[in-house]
Amino acid sequence: MSVLDAPAGAAAPAGRGESLVSVFVRLKLTLLRNGLRQSSGRRAAFIASLVVTLLLAASQVLGLILLRGNEQVGTLVVLLTGVVALGWAVLPLFFPSGDETLDPSRLVMLPLRPRPLVRALLVASLVGIGPLFTLCLFLGSVLALAHGAAAVVFAVIAVPLALLICVALARSVATANIRLLTSRKGRDLAVLSGLVIAVGIQFVNFGAQRLGQAGGLGALEPAADVVRWLPAASAIASVDAASDGAYGPALAQLLISVVALGALLWMWQRSLVKLMTAPDGSTLVAAEPSRKGSGSGRTGLAGLLPEGRTATVMQRSLRYVARDPKTKAAWVTALAIGMIVPVLNALQGAGSVYFACFAAGMLGMQMYNQFGQDTSAFWMVALSISSTRDAYVELRARALALLLITLPYTLVVSVVTAAVLGDWRSLPGVVGLSFALLGAMLATGALASATYPYSIPQDGAFKNVVPGQGGLAWISILGGMVASALLAAPVIALTVWMHASDHQDALWLLVPVGAVYGALIGWAGLRLAAPRTADRLPEILTAVSKG
Repeated sequence: MSVLDAPAGAAAPAGRGESLVSVFVRLKLTLLRNGLRQSSGRRAAFIASLVVTLLLAASQVLGLILLRGNEQVGTLVVLLTGVVALGWAVLPLFFPSGDETLDPSRLVMLPLRPRPLVRALLVASLVGIGPLFTLCLFLGSVLALAHGAAAVVFAVIAVPLALLICVALARSVATANIRLLTSRKGRDLAVLSGLVIAVGIQFVNFGAQRLGQAGGLGALEPAADVVRWLPAASAIASVDAASDGAYGPALAQLLISVVALGALLWMWQRSLVKLMTAPDGSTLVAAEPSRKGSGSGRTGLAGLLPEGRTATVMQRSLRYVARDPKTKAAWVTALAIGMIVPVLNALQGAGSVYFACFAAGMLGMQMYNQFGQDTSAFWMVALSISSTRDAYVELRARALALLLITLPYTLVVSVVTAAVLGDWRSLPGVVGLSFALLGAMLATGALASATYPYSIPQDGAFKNVVPGQGGLAWISILGGMVASALLAAPVIALTVWMHASDHQDALWLLVPVGAVYGALIGWAGLRLAAPRTADRLPEILTAVSKG
């Protein structure tokens, strides 16, 4: 029986709820202090983030105050509040380890009732840089909107209400998904958070340019009219309505946020009860006998691959893409950015169909540091390489696994970009040039993997190189990209000449030319890298085992 179902005498008295709040606040401060004591780097990062946050908060408050009286300030503030609330809901899914108190299952052995526990965790959640930044933002928002005594009264209620909604939203989402967040899939989400940020920046840039073309914030008024009725934006919007004398809508908007806060607290409490009384489903599944058959034979993709070392290495490389968090993050980021950059530029009308070659470059970079993804397990690969032929087959199989994903994706990006721009005549040139660039990057990637291997740390979501090997990584990637561009120069020059001499009808010739040239360059690079790999196995193992 869980502590949440314990008799009333076993739990803390109701009258000591305030003391429980102070205990959790002190616990939060203690966790923060002890975390800062671990290293000077963490202290420096915390101080830097605090200074940057305070500067951003001060600048936002000042900017919002300066916008006071502007016709569009209500639209800006409402949408900004909605985005902040959405961020509070989403970020716990990608940064589950950012706050140790996000995991309430650590408190399962303590005699605590759900309601006092929710109250204590809610107050403790208000301690931190994120709540401070959000509070400053909401204060600046109401200062920009409030006009008159009634609006000030609404503002006094709206600011803490909106802040509590954001914190409760983050807590309820984290508690409901804590089993996922503490699993391997949760760690994958944390690693992929960089992709979300990169993609978000691209869309923000695209949206800002669209707003400039559409005449400013006035184009967002229809969206703001919807968002102002959603919590927590409705709390801030009530100040705007009260300033205009619309007290009925203001009360309704404030009531929506109050009801939403109550619903979030109720759902949070239910999630806590379920989390602390229900058994862990992962242990139940592990305890059940396996239902999978023990049949043998090669099935699925393995049945389509050639026998021998090539099939084994290709399967291993593809499993890294599907299961290893760092490899998966690199691939998903390359796939997403490789599509977003050319397509968004095409949608803006300022791009070229040759921007699709960016996808080939992003995916070709996955060939660099092939042995780093093996980490210390590379010793098993090293034991299986006894000759230059073995090294060549190993590198070739890794390149084939990469091409299995890269070739069709490059074709898709090229076709989509050409379709958006309506430039179908240049499509063969883009495809041929992409093939040549891929071959060049396979060649330089194989050589860089053998010459400049480096270790990929497994403990940090945003660290892709261990300390002391950053120079190797930069040399490997930047040098390889420059060398790839030089190797693909003949096809680039041929493409430029065809466009300059108005021979665009013959661009289809670049498809076989680029494919053959890329295949030859890739084959030559693998041949050159094979003996170097076979001779440097101990050095490679040492370099990739430091993470």
